[in-house]
Amino acid sequence: MSSAMSSELVVSGMRPTGALHLGHYHGALKNWVRLQTGHPCFFFVADWHALTTHYDSPDVIEASIWEMVIDWLAAGIDPAQSTLFIQSRVPEHAELHLLLSMATPLGWLERVPTYKDQQEKLADRDLATYGFLGYPLLQSADILMYRAAWVPVGEDQVPHIELTREVARRFNHLFGREPGFEQKVRDAAARLGGKASKRYFELRTRYQEQGDAAALDEGRALLQAAASLGQADRERLAGYLDGSRRQILAEPQALLTEASRMPGIDGQKMSKSYGNAIAMREDPASVARKIRTMPTDPARVRRTDPGEPERCPVWQLHQVYSPEETRSWAAAGCRSAGIGCLECKQPVIEAIGREQQGFLERAQPYLDSPGLVRDIMADGCTRARAAAAETMRDVREVMGLAYKGLSV
Repeated sequence: MSSAMSSELVVSGMRPTGALHLGHYHGALKNWVRLQTGHPCFFFVADWHALTTHYDSPDVIEASIWEMVIDWLAAGIDPAQSTLFIQSRVPEHAELHLLLSMATPLGWLERVPTYKDQQEKLADRDLATYGFLGYPLLQSADILMYRAAWVPVGEDQVPHIELTREVARRFNHLFGREPGFEQKVRDAAARLGGKASKRYFELRTRYQEQGDAAALDEGRALLQAAASLGQADRERLAGYLDGSRRQILAEPQALLTEASRMPGIDGQKMSKSYGNAIAMREDPASVARKIRTMPTDPARVRRTDPGEPERCPVWQLHQVYSPEETRSWAAAGCRSAGIGCLECKQPVIEAIGREQQGFLERAQPYLDSPGLVRDIMADGCTRARAAAAETMRDVREVMGLAYKGLSV
């Protein structure tokens, strides 16, 4: 990750589902913890998104929020490094979603792959609602609100980021037309200083005339590092650099996370709905019992029968938790019937126990004093609203909604 990239903002959110399991940790939270050390990060509780599929059962949302946030903190998310907030406590998200909906073609939402996929998977629910159809646009508003550069996602979520980029591009095209734009660009470039200004125009020429992508990257890095620029000037110069208009909304990039298919105790992907999950803060005795009763290679009927690790769900857990030496021992012992299945499971039990001990220790202060969690979220909501207010000021202005002399 380059030094220029490391200063750019990351946004990600999670629906409140209550206590999280190890699949959530290895699939998302572990990556969030890593990202917060090199990026400014905004992590939010997507409670409005929860209502898009569970609008008829809102009573569970509040308790689920606090359980989930404690698990974030237990995983190592640091509120001193990251901004944690609740989506619905930043009402600017709803306003931006509404304004973006005015210019977003309906067909863009209908073609999102997860739209029909989720309708099929959740066939027992009535999802013929605008909320469900429009949730990818709300997701776009969540990202665009903070002018995020990066959004950590898995492969299946990349189409949502592409939609967000298209929405930003269309918005900038429609509303980035400013009277005297080029003069404002020249005035902004002058504020870079003589040497940097000259370099900026050289890089723009290289990109515009020669299609030099490296020049575009260098130009963006130059603007990112320019402390003398205000936000509006930065947007104008960014738009002029790549040939568009003023970039009121930044186009984010998908930051693909390392694929992590955390297996459940039955070998399927870990999921609460499958009943195969191990919670991040589960009782150690319960964890040991679940793993000891896990199915193994069906060929090992007796202790003396050799097995094949690739057919065993426990082997998948070894892939996540065991070092090479332990995996070699387990594989050889299984194939030769030199060890029994309970022996093979023990290193996994111990490794999960060590991992969970850290979760439990970090969670305990918040369980002892629940007000700490609420204070963290209140502070994060305040910071998020301040950032959102800046974006919405610019959005309202370019959409003709910043009425002079009228304050609210």
